[in-house]
Amino acid sequence: MKLPSRTLHLAAASAALLALSCSAWAQAYPAKPVSLIVTFPAGSGPDIIGRLTGQWLSERLGQPFVIENKPGFGGNIGTEYVVNSAADGYTILMPVSTNAVNATLYPNLSFNFMRDIAPIAGIGKTPFVVVVPPSFPAKTLPSSSPMPKPIQARSIWLRAASGARRMSAANCSRS
Repeated sequence: MKLPSRTLHLAAASAALLALSCSAWAQAYPAKPVSLIVTFPAGSGPDIIGRLTGQWLSERLGQPFVIENKPGFGGNIGTEYVVNSAADGYTILMPVSTNAVNATLYPNLSFNFMRDIAPIAGIGKTPFVVVVPPSFPAKTLPSSSPMPKPIQARSIWLRAASGARRMSAANCSRS
């Protein structure tokens, strides 16, 4: 079967247009300064990590990464600010472990962290451990619903740099 030359020319032109359109419209990122939102105050651990990360990215990508501290409400104010900003990659969030905790503590947030925030890269990890007495009836921690009633802590063990200290939750006195 022989195709008309006009059909072949149209097919070739379409293929060329598709191949060129991706490279013609591609723009170097970032083309302007990027806001890196840190949900804790200046001088905090997340702020220091954010500033070091922003400096590293600025040196490698050739655009300033401006650190903006938006503390409050356990990090939810800064997170909501990023969720409501344009999804163009020029306002990015430096999430911390409280974002995962807040999803379960605050059921009426105006955003869904897992749905509304897309991960770019990992910077660090924070392990979480839940400690309960052996007599506690639950053996796993349900991720979809909170515990039915709060657990009454009798004592909390704090591990300081100089050694372990015991602090009573009832009177907050050191022993």
